[in-house]
Amino acid sequence: MPGFYEVMIEREFSSAHQLRGYKGKCENLHGHNYKVEIYARGRELDNIGLLVDFGELKKAADEVVRYLDHRNLNELPPFDEELNPSAENLARFILEYVASRVGDERVQVYKVRCYETPTSVATYQID
Repeated sequence: MPGFYEVMIEREFSSAHQLRGYKGKCENLHGHNYKVEIYARGRELDNIGLLVDFGELKKAADEVVRYLDHRNLNELPPFDEELNPSAENLARFILEYVASRVGDERVQVYKVRCYETPTSVATYQID
């Protein structure tokens, strides 16, 4: 049975948000020190034995983190109108951003875990 190789990087950023439609204290503007884990997988390594260059993965992750860091997420597209800035929606947004810049037929960015706190995490994963 063939297996998968998997790599993961972590990034951190701080942002404020408020959850529209939430009944409770999280409907008020508040902040988090987020940690995200970004996972890539594939069945084959390249000709030098890498699944993906960590530098390439980090560059894409740093781009999206720069966009989100020290900002009010409710003021940034797509969270300004289209999406509520929940940890779940952040995880998907980050995955789709990084996957659009990293990956090919051999490598897939497939999972992002978004920690709002050390004990509260949301994951978005594609099959």
